[in-house]
Amino acid sequence: MTRHLAIGDIHGCIDALRSLVAFVDLRGSDTVVTLGDYVDRGPDTRSVIDWLIAFGQSSSLVALRGNHDVMMLNARINVSDKLKWGQFGGVETLDSYATEDNDIPDLDDIPPTHWDFLARLRPYYETETHIFVHATVAPNTPMDEQTDWSLYWDRYSERFPGHKSGKFLVCGHKSQDSGLPIGNDSSVCIDTGACKGGWLSCFCTETGEIWQANEQGETRSMHLDDVNVDARS
Repeated sequence: MTRHLAIGDIHGCIDALRSLVAFVDLRGSDTVVTLGDYVDRGPDTRSVIDWLIAFGQSSSLVALRGNHDVMMLNARINVSDKLKWGQFGGVETLDSYATEDNDIPDLDDIPPTHWDFLARLRPYYETETHIFVHATVAPNTPMDEQTDWSLYWDRYSERFPGHKSGKFLVCGHKSQDSGLPIGNDSSVCIDTGACKGGWLSCFCTETGEIWQANEQGETRSMHLDDVNVDARS
């Protein structure tokens, strides 16, 4: 069976990512959909992007764009965007590019391959049954007409009424302090605070399984039915 595996906001948490992938036990037929926000706040953005680039060369990876990835790209445009990015985790990102020869790194020290990776991120991804996006979607708007605000910046609500397509929404961006995904019968948000001492989550659209790992290498699993809350009832 081909599985579509969505991974929530990584935010530089390379140890959680490696533990999660090992725990899920990826198969060659799997498609991994990462929901954006690879950078900022966590300890090792550089290693996360290195891992994703290498993984995408040998496996099926669909990498989506998050608001922090947008801010990092915009940091190259002008000083004010760079300063804004620094306030939202950019300092930690730059620190991950430090070397013995350069202990105070700047944007020029980020490899071109990493900028290329960020520039090629997708705004959203669809299958016949699911929509994958970083933040959320406007429920009555076709996917090819969604705004950047909806896709990268707006916040998911447990009362999301469902998209007009009838497809199930899988998103991140809205970090859950509980460490558990939230959702209803038409959607789920799987940002579970990996960079805040929480968990990095992976959700299988075909089975409803959820796997989690944290920066300490701890793992746990559950099913969507165990955590899903129909907020409209």
